[in-house]
Amino acid sequence: MREFVYDRALDVSGALALLDADPDARYLGGGTNLVDLMKTGVERPTRLVDVRELPLDGIEPTADGGLRIGATVTNSDLAAHPEVRRRYPALAQAVLAGASGQLRNMATVGGNLLQRTRCGYFADVTKPCNKRVPGSGCPAIEGEHHNHAILGASEHCVATHPSDMGVALTAFDAVVSYETADGSGELALADFYLPVGDTPHRETALPPGALITGVTLPPAPVAARSRYRKVRERASYAFAIGSIAAALDVQDGVVREVRLAFGAVASRPWRATAAERVLTGAPADAETFAAAADAELAASKPLPRNAYKVTLMRNLVVAVLAELAEEAAR
Repeated sequence: MREFVYDRALDVSGALALLDADPDARYLGGGTNLVDLMKTGVERPTRLVDVRELPLDGIEPTADGGLRIGATVTNSDLAAHPEVRRRYPALAQAVLAGASGQLRNMATVGGNLLQRTRCGYFADVTKPCNKRVPGSGCPAIEGEHHNHAILGASEHCVATHPSDMGVALTAFDAVVSYETADGSGELALADFYLPVGDTPHRETALPPGALITGVTLPPAPVAARSRYRKVRERASYAFAIGSIAAALDVQDGVVREVRLAFGAVASRPWRATAAERVLTGAPADAETFAAAADAELAASKPLPRNAYKVTLMRNLVVAVLAELAEEAAR
């Protein structure tokens, strides 16, 4: 392991100054992803700036009825918060599906959004990877790709984003707040992650040196009836091979409002806007749900060993929406 300097920041301005002074520094939250990458040599920071003591660990309602979540809130505290469970149950379910209790106690909201792909080629510094070394190639396309992207990929990268939390936040139109040495800013989560294109090493739209300070969930009454469903290859904690965050409002048998986002199918949490358009104003029945899934998955471009994900996601959409529709009819 490469030697590095450790600093503990006590305020946001101090954290920004430390990172600004060292271009090879990294912010350290819970370290559940960064430290693993340091051990394998993927990340080689010269300095770690510990931000866990920053006053960013609160969850509070916003004036318009949403929720503001601080960047250093742990996954455990987020999943257990009564307002999260009441207003955005799919978010609590996604967090609980994401990792063991030990990891949730350490991992932070800001760090979760910035975690990097678990593609085996990315994690192995002896292999080429465009995400790790731009221009070196993507061996997953011809190699092991059974858990890789079917949507939004390119010839330069077919890796998937691993976050469960990010899928639910995407469905609920979350907004990421950040600070830089030049001032504060916000990014809708839909714009936070960059399309993979020909620059897979550029994963987010955050300015250089930016520190995530929080995430805001806008008011969304539809989110009170929501669900997160995750499919994985074993019952114990594992990364998804497909997941969905869904919220549904049905009146008189017709879909009045719907939110859908997919996980483990693209380089970023995937908002299923084509499916939402099909569903809105249509009968809340299995035929409509299947048509919505087909509309979204029409853009999929599976590889030889991950085509199963198309069927998997179609079945997930139909099953989860049917469950929510049944609950609405009670």
